[in-house]
Amino acid sequence: MAVWREDILGDGFECTDLELGVDDEGPAVATLVRAKPTRRPWLTRMFHGKRRLADTRVLYVHGWSDYFFQRDLAAYWTAQGATFYALDLRKYGRSLREGQTAGYCDDLEEYHEEIELALAIMREDAGEPATVAEPDAEPAQRRGRLILMGHSTGGLVLSLWADRNPGQCDALILNSPWLEFQLAGPGRNLLKPLVNLGARVNAREMVPQLDYGFYTRAQRLAATKNELDDVNLVWRPERSHPVLTGWLRAVLDGHARVSHGLSIETPVGVLLSARSAFTLRWNEECARADTVLEVDEIARAALKLGPTVTMMRIDGGLHDVFLSAAEPRAAAYTALDRWVTGWNAAYGR
Repeated sequence: MAVWREDILGDGFECTDLELGVDDEGPAVATLVRAKPTRRPWLTRMFHGKRRLADTRVLYVHGWSDYFFQRDLAAYWTAQGATFYALDLRKYGRSLREGQTAGYCDDLEEYHEEIELALAIMREDAGEPATVAEPDAEPAQRRGRLILMGHSTGGLVLSLWADRNPGQCDALILNSPWLEFQLAGPGRNLLKPLVNLGARVNAREMVPQLDYGFYTRAQRLAATKNELDDVNLVWRPERSHPVLTGWLRAVLDGHARVSHGLSIETPVGVLLSARSAFTLRWNEECARADTVLEVDEIARAALKLGPTVTMMRIDGGLHDVFLSAAEPRAAAYTALDRWVTGWNAAYGR
């Protein structure tokens, strides 16, 4: 049984460690964060009944050089009755230990271990069997409903997991998922042999990268009061963690799988900024665009995830659309809520 403790986010948040054994850098762990819906007054419950997502669990996975800290995102889900969970993957955020290489893995499928451990705890939390039910079981027989939500690299990781595990989630929501390399398929195909060679020679060799800190600057301009004050700059530095050849090879392998087409049967909702901005000098467009990914390429790649993909483009959105300025942030939550409403209606609720 999981042992929960107070999380660094404070009131309303708890966390527990997921033990992942030992690798070449020592003991590895992941961290599962939990936020439960607040109990409503009995009079409200009597007249308004159950909240629409009372039977739903949400598992969020962060992106590269990141960890979970977004209280408002958790509040969106818990206000509707869902129990919200967030997973700090091994060597990220709460799970990063002294002497470990931040964010490093050499195969994205390594993360399937902590995803499945997290899901087992979530089932246990809900009083359900920890074992996975048959994929073709009806949702009501199988478990409460499960929504997977991933940002950037976390969106790629969850997409690959959902493809490998058909029937085990009921919705996949992706916030600017890193589904394709910035130079698209031709660039990826040119780069991949070089990266593969470099990874075979020295998987921990650093890859040159251009990060001028524009994304961090844009978030600071957009942030609500105190939103970023407590962000841990070791876990989420102003400029990216070093990119290593072994890790980049793993990501490019994931992109190649998406490019060949996945078979995710569950409905997929994708939120993206309306535009990208790549520049060597800061300008105001950087505060209203995705400065990390080529969003049009991501939109094209997302259509290869499965048969039911909804695209939601957010004018003025940043790379994390839920950390955008007030107007596009509100538009992102409105788009998400509209999608969830339609998804929920498909269950007759």
